[in-house]
Amino acid sequence: MQDYYYMLVVKPSSHLELFSDFLVDILPVGFEEIDDGFIIRSEEDLETVSWGIEQFAEALQSALGQVIDLDLTLTKEKNDDWIAQYQSAITPIEIAPFYIHPTWEEPREGMLNIAIDPALAFGTGHHPTTASCLRGIAKYIKEGDAVMDVGCGSGILAMAAIKKGAIVDACDTDPLSVENAIVNAEQNHLSYRRLWEGPIQETNDVYDVIVANIVADVLVFIASDLKKRLREGGILILSGIMDKYEDKVLKAYKGYELTERIVENEWVTLVVTKKE
Repeated sequence: MQDYYYMLVVKPSSHLELFSDFLVDILPVGFEEIDDGFIIRSEEDLETVSWGIEQFAEALQSALGQVIDLDLTLTKEKNDDWIAQYQSAITPIEIAPFYIHPTWEEPREGMLNIAIDPALAFGTGHHPTTASCLRGIAKYIKEGDAVMDVGCGSGILAMAAIKKGAIVDACDTDPLSVENAIVNAEQNHLSYRRLWEGPIQETNDVYDVIVANIVADVLVFIASDLKKRLREGGILILSGIMDKYEDKVLKAYKGYELTERIVENEWVTLVVTKKE
């Protein structure tokens, strides 16, 4: 272990979800989500990463025609403080009946426990969209349901569905996410029925519940594919939607019954039902 590591704190003034997607694409390691940005830690110098984030912010401003302020702070820290600082920053989350905790915390008796470490995954339950999806899974998924998790990331939502007794498939177009989903399931002694790298189009199965925590534009783009894979009377849990894009998503799923809106801050999760 090196004597020092590098810490880059990234605080964009807006569009946190787009910056998060960018970091997932470029970083070989996980990163920590904080209320107003992200923290990246590495034993390799992060100056190139910092420059890349600046370039992305400039391109995003140009594409959107909006001003995006970006605060980047790069520091060199003693490595003997790393583990204690890291662990103290990560707290368990309880979203009944689920208890999401890092591996160094004890499981909670009487809860459906999921152990997941942020360093190994991009979804830990802390983000409002993940938390809202967990609430939807808790309410709408029943034992024996056939469930599909589209864009599974860390596998946290798929694992929650398995904990509820569902038979679960999952997919993601990002190979690192698929790798993380495998590691996290093994860590929790859980098994997917099928997990693959690629889109939902690669299955012909029909599901009782499909969960898709992505972004609004992608939910619109894949609407026809999700509809084909959902049985009559089935449920879609759609998340990753900023409130200003809600109408766009609802329009793409016109004809489906809006069963519930789960709102947290500026984020909306839509639960819609395919009419029988």
